[in-house]
Amino acid sequence: MAAEDSRTPWSQEEIEATVEDYFQMLALELSGQAYSKSRHRLALLPRLNNRTEGAIERKHQNISAILKELNAPWIIGYKPLSNYQQALYDAVVARLAKDDAFDRAAIDAVERPAVAPSVPDFRGLLAEAPAIRVVEETPTERYGPMRTPVRRDYLAVEARNRSLGQAGEEFVVAYERFRLHSLGAKRLADRVEHVSQTRGDGLGYDVLSFDVNGAERFIEVKTTAFGREAPFYVSRNELQLSKEAPGQFRLYRLFEFRKRPRMFELRGPLNERCRLDAVTYLASFT
Repeated sequence: MAAEDSRTPWSQEEIEATVEDYFQMLALELSGQAYSKSRHRLALLPRLNNRTEGAIERKHQNISAILKELNAPWIIGYKPLSNYQQALYDAVVARLAKDDAFDRAAIDAVERPAVAPSVPDFRGLLAEAPAIRVVEETPTERYGPMRTPVRRDYLAVEARNRSLGQAGEEFVVAYERFRLHSLGAKRLADRVEHVSQTRGDGLGYDVLSFDVNGAERFIEVKTTAFGREAPFYVSRNELQLSKEAPGQFRLYRLFEFRKRPRMFELRGPLNERCRLDAVTYLASFT
């Protein structure tokens, strides 16, 4: 893992100033308002102890990593960078608890309706899937208690945004038809089916498509407005199908959907491609 700025420890005042600056930029980004990262860094420098712009950028990346682990939005331009100090983690958690402006902007962003583009642009769509990162420390060693109190799970709120999910599925239907047409399989392209709409939920996938040889492709679509590394929720049916039909199951992860959609693909059993955490247990008496 990349290390933080190692010249001198960051003081509590420096940490709080950097977190405040980050959250101001993030609220602007979530609200769709323009801002300059470089101007923010230059304005922050006088409040710090002889830090460089590079050190500030790394600290902002550390904040992105913390927000990612707390299922909160982060600034896409600051890729999450782990190996951060406890004091920074505590400052971010404290800011999440009290920053009403950020909370309003984040809720608006995750609940905002979405529509699929009528003329989608598939150039540059495909991206490489993130690799599973080896965790060197346990959460208890790094942060203290594992149950960190947070204001809300913003990614869970976004996952319940049916408009965003529907738009992502429609985008994938259009992409699959485009892909098959491009490969000369026009008859198969015409058979691509949005099964979550035509047959209902519960199948474990959203779109029925095909390989060029006619083999069925079961596609589950997960859509987010945030970055490539944003975690997502998987249902029991989706996990089970990925195990029962590993050669046919695909998970298409759409990210940065509101700006310009990008997508990576996971094939086969999801438990082999992701680190799955049990977050919900159904308690019953039958």
